[in-house]
Amino acid sequence: MHLQFPPRFLWGAATAAYQIEGAWNADGKGPSIWDEFVRRPGRIASGDRGDVACDHYHRYPEDVALMGDLGLSAYRLSISWPRVIPEGTGRVNRTGLDFYRRLIDTLLERGITPVVTLFHWDLPARLQRRGGFAAREIVDDFRAYTDTVVRALRDRVRHWITINEPFSYSVLGHLTGEQAPGRRNPWLGFRVARNTMLAHSEAYRTIKSIDPEAQVGVSQLLIPAVPARPEDVTAAERADRLINGLFMDPLFHGAYPDTVRRLLHFFIGRHSADARSVQGTYDFLGLNHYFPVRVRRAPIPGFGFLPVGALREQEQTAMGWPIAPDAFERLLARIRVEYGNPPVYVTENGAAFPDRPAPDGSVPDPRRIRFLSDYLERLHRAIGAGSDIRGYFVWSLMDNFEWAYGFEKRFGLVYVDYRTQRRTIKASGHWYARLCRTGRLEAAAPIDIE
Repeated sequence: MHLQFPPRFLWGAATAAYQIEGAWNADGKGPSIWDEFVRRPGRIASGDRGDVACDHYHRYPEDVALMGDLGLSAYRLSISWPRVIPEGTGRVNRTGLDFYRRLIDTLLERGITPVVTLFHWDLPARLQRRGGFAAREIVDDFRAYTDTVVRALRDRVRHWITINEPFSYSVLGHLTGEQAPGRRNPWLGFRVARNTMLAHSEAYRTIKSIDPEAQVGVSQLLIPAVPARPEDVTAAERADRLINGLFMDPLFHGAYPDTVRRLLHFFIGRHSADARSVQGTYDFLGLNHYFPVRVRRAPIPGFGFLPVGALREQEQTAMGWPIAPDAFERLLARIRVEYGNPPVYVTENGAAFPDRPAPDGSVPDPRRIRFLSDYLERLHRAIGAGSDIRGYFVWSLMDNFEWAYGFEKRFGLVYVDYRTQRRTIKASGHWYARLCRTGRLEAAAPIDIE
């Protein structure tokens, strides 16, 4: 099999500031909610912290050189808000801002397009104490932060992502408490969901006012909901409207789905004008996708569904996530049909596996190669069917601090020895490098699944 991708297709990899930078209190950086969250006993697997992580703050020249070896045409990074504005508002830390100038200059020297995310969950701790994204004031705070960063980097950056995964930040941070800031409150969860999208829309307008030619989007985590049993079809539809429609429908239709409107009215009151203000605030859609979720109906007031695990016979990643490239293809078709076929960059897609170096120092990871090959084959088919997909970013460039899982899960194309900080390109990285340089997808070799 040989599948050729369009000549201007962006081939990239993605990271997030807290997950790789380290230098958590260096050079004037303020504390983030993650700096505080990892210090709470029992919150992170093995008690890990991102204080050093991959030490990218000091090792970025080496890491950009690796990106060159991988043949990347683009790199998705995120800006640490407290590194630039330590208290979230007010004084700008020029040293922190200069770090991103140097990093982006190094990328450009290598011919690598920077795709910059403004918020990937590391909120300044001081803003959280004022209410964080549950408080409406955060919209103005985020607008001011956006203005500062974009004015500083507008001559270097053409592609901006405002917020990464509003769904994950709302749910995992404020409903289940698995991630920072670690709250468990549905009222907060729905307020954060609304305010993240309002903050996105205001940031979009701010960026376009500074640089009308900039390309601006928001990265949405989209999780197809599938019924566990034939009698669960309605439950799956409800789950889909809540998981995906809550964030996608305001952006593309200017309204919330009916089920979501009722829940929002219960939890936060009047909200219809919020959805209208979000509509159309995109030049592209950033799509993060990892897996579908199976749901069954359940007597939970206002929701009516409950997620259930993957089928036992279904292949899974080290995260326990089902591998389902067919669901990815259906999702791309849905975006084309239901949301008007917007320009799409797949800003995250990838898989964690228990990678280990071989005796010769290489890092074989055939299951990741198979995963990427299968998903990219489906993406190629979606392009052939008319989807306007313009780029693909593997999660992740390198193994890193994987949030509540600490350093236990490895997603990277590059293996990181956290004790020595030595980087080694995995077999999947070499495979991806050939794809980046040629734009041609070749079938992965068959592998045995234990």
